[in-house]
Amino acid sequence: MPVHASSEIGRLRSVLVHSPGPELLAVTPSNRADYLYDDIIDAESAQREHRRFIAILERFTKVYELRAMLADTVANAEARDLLIRETMDIVPSEPLARDISELDATDLVRMLIEGKEEPPGPIAKALNEYGYVLPPLPILFFTRDSGMVAGDHVFVGSMRFATRWTEAIIMKTLFTHHPLLASAGILYDGASERRVNYTLEGGDVHQLRRDLVVLGFSERSSPAAIDQLATIFFERTPVRDVIVVVMPKETTAIHLDMIFTQVDRELCVVYPPHFIGAERLPVLHWRRGETTIHERPSIFAALAACDMPVEPIFCGGEKRTVQEREQWASGCNFVAMRPGVILSYHRNEATLYQLERMGFRVLSSTAFLSGEERLPEGERAVITFEGAELVRGGGGPRCMTCPIQREDPWS
Repeated sequence: MPVHASSEIGRLRSVLVHSPGPELLAVTPSNRADYLYDDIIDAESAQREHRRFIAILERFTKVYELRAMLADTVANAEARDLLIRETMDIVPSEPLARDISELDATDLVRMLIEGKEEPPGPIAKALNEYGYVLPPLPILFFTRDSGMVAGDHVFVGSMRFATRWTEAIIMKTLFTHHPLLASAGILYDGASERRVNYTLEGGDVHQLRRDLVVLGFSERSSPAAIDQLATIFFERTPVRDVIVVVMPKETTAIHLDMIFTQVDRELCVVYPPHFIGAERLPVLHWRRGETTIHERPSIFAALAACDMPVEPIFCGGEKRTVQEREQWASGCNFVAMRPGVILSYHRNEATLYQLERMGFRVLSSTAFLSGEERLPEGERAVITFEGAELVRGGGGPRCMTCPIQREDPWS
């Protein structure tokens, strides 16, 4: 089966991404909160930055584009019916259903991603107001949140906010019907949940090893869903240990991958105030076959108890003000191409310096893509690219990638 990923750092063989498009233009200062944005994005700059990101990925792995994959998938009548039926459950509209049913695959995908504006009446025209009968998906380029590969199986996110529910339906359709995304099955179908108090998003799911998962209890992932996910892991996969980080309810840490990411076998990047010292977050440890949940003094103690000792690299270095600024700019958010080779936004200079101190060579995307700088096998490196606009969406390189195939770095 093509789908397999049981680590955060194994050599990446294929990945699913979505290049942001015209859907970004729907976000305005007046509606940005509805679309979960803290700021509006310049679409042209974001697209340019994302193209550079994809160019780096393509040097290491096979890159699947969500838009093209979805167009291929809806050529299948069963997949098309699933996608339209579940979308209409969210946005019930008989006229919209008729319009959608008449579209070819390309136009159907465009409408689902970019939305469909509601035809304005005379008063709406006079007031210069507009709305969407089918809302667009301007956060779809964070593909990790709505779809997760765990081992040979797939989990579909149950998104905290209704504005993202269609994203989960798209992922469910792809993983159910596209032949290149065949798996052992969907273990958790969050697309069917649609409950604001029963949620789970991929930024909070970190499978570090085939038998070890770290989960974030954040504002986006609820205890009930985490309980169910852990139970599924124990019953149907090789997972033996589940570690839960109890997250603060604040916009700076919407997912675990905004404060913690593994970057090599024994290294992780963390936001220090949440993991070091008096302000550190509670950490729970649940072992298969046990009814007692153990509280651990730190994430590092919990991982050591699972025979995975890791050393932290500080996002933002030693100074609190720099830590806060760089964490806000996704300074803890990396995606690994292989153990010790990661991608990062260029802007987080203090974090990059800390990585450099731990043996990572810092390479600009320009030097890497031009061939000016070579990357020998076995060398640690962080490849940086501009992301001043992409980061305004509230995520980083890990968020923008849904790994489909990874090698097992522990075998």
